[in-house]
Amino acid sequence: MHFAIEAAPNGMVIVDDRGNIVLANSSVETLFGYQHKELLGKPIEQLVPNRFAAAHPHLRASYFVHPQARAMGHGRDLYGLHKDGSEIPVEIGLNPITIDTRTFIFATIVDITERKRSQEMVNLAVEAAPNGMIMTNKDGVITLVNSMIETMFGYHRDELIGSNIDMLVPERYRGHHPAVRHAYIGQPVSRVMGQGRDLYALNKQGEEFPVEIGLNPLHTANGVMILASVVDITERKQQEQSLKSALLAKETLLSEIHHRVKNNLQIIDSLIGMQMDQVVGDQARIALRDSQNRVKTISLIHQILYQSQDFAQIDATEFVGSLTHNLAQSYGVNRALIDIQLDLDPLTLTMNRSLPLGLIVNELVSNALKHAFPDNRRGTLTVTLKQIDVARARLSISDTGIGLPQKNAESSGDTLGLRLMEALASQIDADININDCNPTRFELSFDLEKTDGDLQQTSTSIE
Repeated sequence: MHFAIEAAPNGMVIVDDRGNIVLANSSVETLFGYQHKELLGKPIEQLVPNRFAAAHPHLRASYFVHPQARAMGHGRDLYGLHKDGSEIPVEIGLNPITIDTRTFIFATIVDITERKRSQEMVNLAVEAAPNGMIMTNKDGVITLVNSMIETMFGYHRDELIGSNIDMLVPERYRGHHPAVRHAYIGQPVSRVMGQGRDLYALNKQGEEFPVEIGLNPLHTANGVMILASVVDITERKQQEQSLKSALLAKETLLSEIHHRVKNNLQIIDSLIGMQMDQVVGDQARIALRDSQNRVKTISLIHQILYQSQDFAQIDATEFVGSLTHNLAQSYGVNRALIDIQLDLDPLTLTMNRSLPLGLIVNELVSNALKHAFPDNRRGTLTVTLKQIDVARARLSISDTGIGLPQKNAESSGDTLGLRLMEALASQIDADININDCNPTRFELSFDLEKTDGDLQQTSTSIE
């Protein structure tokens, strides 16, 4: 036994029932700075700091009354006294042994100076953290807080250390919080707490405030500890609410603007209609009707926008389909003779894309309805809007009518409508491909990913 004690890496001491040292290994000599002969027969209080020495004989006597294997001073910081008068943080384990009917105390002493230094470094790091930091054990008992937590919750740290973390949880969540905590202890990983949910904490005044909490498990000799980072996001929530209110006000304003623009365009539409009733020549009436349809096209886009929940994007499928049917009605198309087919992918476009594209559809569909099917000719008008790939789309308008006149096949700029179409196509950087007959087809390919900010604002110029 003597050799085993001497070879042990930790300090080991045997004390008799009078409190005198009867055995000490070399680790104890090294730890406390004494030679072997300076320890044997001396009272154990020689190794106890002066501030604890007076009470120690009573504690020792109490142990001999009920001797059992246990840690000494459980839950308290223990210190030993070095020969030079300095104190050493230690952990001590007590075990009673019986030799020739006498009871002795077999004490194991571990120097935890390095552990204490590491703990102090952790404490300094926690204290210096810009966020609130709380450490709890597996039972939810608070073992460490920093000054940010004191400020955030209104408690002094002495009121928090040793208390359960549930005191900082609002009453409405407190009932199931222990189960959540135990589940985390079962699978401790670094993560955000309550991801995707709004979290709230409770301060000393009984007021709730919104927080973000990050959880980090620490594996220690005392089991799993939880280090939580707590951020008060009250100001951020207030800013978010202000932004939501401002956005709602902006959306309401934009909706009202689009509604008023649509109403004003309808007035212009009506004025043009009244003017058509006054003119005599067919050419003038045709020109006025073309202008009226262009106004209706713009009005339709604004109507879709103010009825939409998103003022930045517009449903291209809706406005192209509605526009085509409105034009067929405007020109009195006999649907028994002319079959109108739509093949439209579900696309959303920006306002700066939608308006030129809508006017292009107006010009091409109007042109086909007016000229492609003379003398009650039967045929098909097909409007196609397809997404080619992730970033590009193609608009195609074709008919099985009589085809383009030869001069239009050679130069598409001889009519107002075609010149207008080319000017509008340049606004959306579209590539145009024209097939003059069998079938007559206009194709425009354009990019989808350009935003309103990237798209250069240009006016439509017709010379």
